[in-house]
Amino acid sequence: MTKFITTLTFAAGLAVGATAASAQNVGIATSNPGSLFYNIGTAVANAANAAGLNTTITPATSPNQFIPFVNSGGIEFGVANFQEVAYALTGDAWWSGNVNENLRIVGFLQPLVEAIFVRNDSGVTTLEQLRGQPMTDGYTAQNTILPQLDAFYATAGMSRADFEPVNVTSVVAGADAFMAGDAAGFIFAQGAGKVREADAAVGGLRALGVADDSAEALAAARQHWPTAYFVTLPAGASPGVLEETTYIAFPQVVFTSAQVPDDQVYAMARAMYEGSEAMVSTFPPMRAFNPQDMRGDNQNVPFHPGALRFFEEVGLN
Repeated sequence: MTKFITTLTFAAGLAVGATAASAQNVGIATSNPGSLFYNIGTAVANAANAAGLNTTITPATSPNQFIPFVNSGGIEFGVANFQEVAYALTGDAWWSGNVNENLRIVGFLQPLVEAIFVRNDSGVTTLEQLRGQPMTDGYTAQNTILPQLDAFYATAGMSRADFEPVNVTSVVAGADAFMAGDAAGFIFAQGAGKVREADAAVGGLRALGVADDSAEALAAARQHWPTAYFVTLPAGASPGVLEETTYIAFPQVVFTSAQVPDDQVYAMARAMYEGSEAMVSTFPPMRAFNPQDMRGDNQNVPFHPGALRFFEEVGLN
């Protein structure tokens, strides 16, 4: 793995498991501990280690910080939501014309399912009941969250302007602000460690779903987050899911750079495809990952040739 030299402040790489001395060294960039991408990155790293890659994870505040470093080949792999990688490739949205032309997909993961969490004892059971209340906002180090918030609010005919903003840097910081009593709710991915922490800290969460699961509501959400779709979870599926509820979901990917050698990407794709058991043992929500779905709808983001070679071998066309 190339030495990490950047103006960003990254945590030291965390070794995950032991491998043979002859294994190739690769890195996976993730978001901060407690985030979904940190949990997923750790799970993928363990599967890769079991397959013979000597893999470390390197956390940062958010993908919009580490995506350019992956693009340049400074670290071999990253975990992020597909929409953010697509925007980074073309320079759209908050990338403000800064094109990351070397980005390539290794494989699609399970969907990220997102909720707005409130205290279960707050009496709030719908998005509309939060109108006018203090809600986490800003997300100055995590640009991806603001349009996701607006996508969620749009299902109720609302926007961020309908709430009192509590400005935070990231989703992890947002959860901390909620636990400190500064906000009535926060947005986070289902299954993340920070959600379990908040659930325990406040004596129970309620995971609010979309206000309306109609085609019109989905179209409104997609005005802000084009790859959004709706997923219904049964009661008890995750902390705060107290009854069957519909949430916003969107694809997640492991991605890389065109500069990373084909054999390393081939090995990572194979480790993901064959490593479901290792990933689930590390992070149980990885049960939702289906290796047969790794070659998803990549739209304008190309797959890496090493991944395509593996897909052809196993018949993922």
